[in-house]
Amino acid sequence: MSPAYTRAVIALGSNLGERNDTLTAAVADLVDPPEVRLLAISPIVQTKAVGGPPDQPDFLNMVIAVETSLTAAELLSHCHAVEQQHLRVRGVRWGPRTLDVDIITYGDLVSSDPALTLPHPRAAERAFVLYPWSLIDPAAELNGEPVGDLAAKAADFADLTPFDGFQHASGVAGAEQP
Repeated sequence: MSPAYTRAVIALGSNLGERNDTLTAAVADLVDPPEVRLLAISPIVQTKAVGGPPDQPDFLNMVIAVETSLTAAELLSHCHAVEQQHLRVRGVRWGPRTLDVDIITYGDLVSSDPALTLPHPRAAERAFVLYPWSLIDPAAELNGEPVGDLAAKAADFADLTPFDGFQHASGVAGAEQP
């Protein structure tokens, strides 16, 4: 019997180093194990840093949809391992980073566990997550509201800009772009 797969939405961001290259490589690393299958990949958007120290470099952000046979905790561990591969240093909260990987949703799981709160506790107010997500899944909802509507209401929506350096994640099987 094959394992059951759960759909998950994962957000990625980078504001240090070769941001575009980091995001492209991170997507490939996230879907490398056979337990994680890529369903869709959003275009990259550029945004100002939200929270954290002032005068940070702009972030590049994107969202991927996957299906996985990993548990939510195993997927979180995998996401942290990918961050480490890309030299993520956890210092200042919301500080600059080479890579940030967050699980936004994991199926319909709702969790208040401090180690993994689902849906992601701040996703509903972050256009840099919601807008790319709406592009790969226009019917998606978060907390009963369409993600596109939430994106338009988010304080950071006006700061989103398309990133011209986006290229198809070559070598990532199943990657789709709208």
